[in-house]
Amino acid sequence: MDTRTDEIAAGLFRFSTFVPHIAPPAGFTFNQFLVMGEEPLLFHLGHRKMFPMIAEAVSRVLPLEKLRFLSFGHVEADECGAMNEWLAAAPNAEIVHGMIGTNVSINDLADRPARAMTDGEVLDIGGRRLRFIDTPHVPHGWEAGVFFEETSNTLLCGDLFTHPGNGPAVTEADVIGPAMDAEAMFGFSSLSPATGATLRKLAALEPVTLALMHGSSFQGDGGAALRHLADRYDGLVRAALG
Repeated sequence: MDTRTDEIAAGLFRFSTFVPHIAPPAGFTFNQFLVMGEEPLLFHLGHRKMFPMIAEAVSRVLPLEKLRFLSFGHVEADECGAMNEWLAAAPNAEIVHGMIGTNVSINDLADRPARAMTDGEVLDIGGRRLRFIDTPHVPHGWEAGVFFEETSNTLLCGDLFTHPGNGPAVTEADVIGPAMDAEAMFGFSSLSPATGATLRKLAALEPVTLALMHGSSFQGDGGAALRHLADRYDGLVRAALG
């Protein structure tokens, strides 16, 4: 395995590690995103065992000690397994997450206290503004949340639109079909009557880039993609309820 680096928008870097033995034969990517600013933020912290290669890739773009904020979508090994390794490598950094994640899990798991953010609160990293949005149970995890980077209209959307394969860093192709194929394969979403409404709330932001944790990032009409995804998940809920 190695970690590939791409700048998918101005000052927004994607670090992607391809693991061929997950979801074979297509394989599976694990992606992190560095948002540059006066106080840079790294979104998704990765598995502990992947930390050395990811940290090396990030350090080629930014010295690790200059990281100021560390975050992720929800508490899961591929999202925050290396949380304390990052805190050790970046002594001035702090974890930022929602109130539920911080109070229920992160302040016990992390070696330094985390900063809790309320739904809709904006984190100004100097030159960029990141709005935290609670998305409980979407796609999974009570504490789930995403960031919307207002300068580039990029939604750091975690596991939403997950799809296998080692495609290009950015695509304008359909991401709905591959996401639903992945849902059928993994069944990773916590479907509920609120799922579609949560996705439509994100769609109202009208992002132009969807930064995916697993698979190629999408550029285009992100609002339409989210509304279409909401419709598909609503259909799954209706089918499950008979």
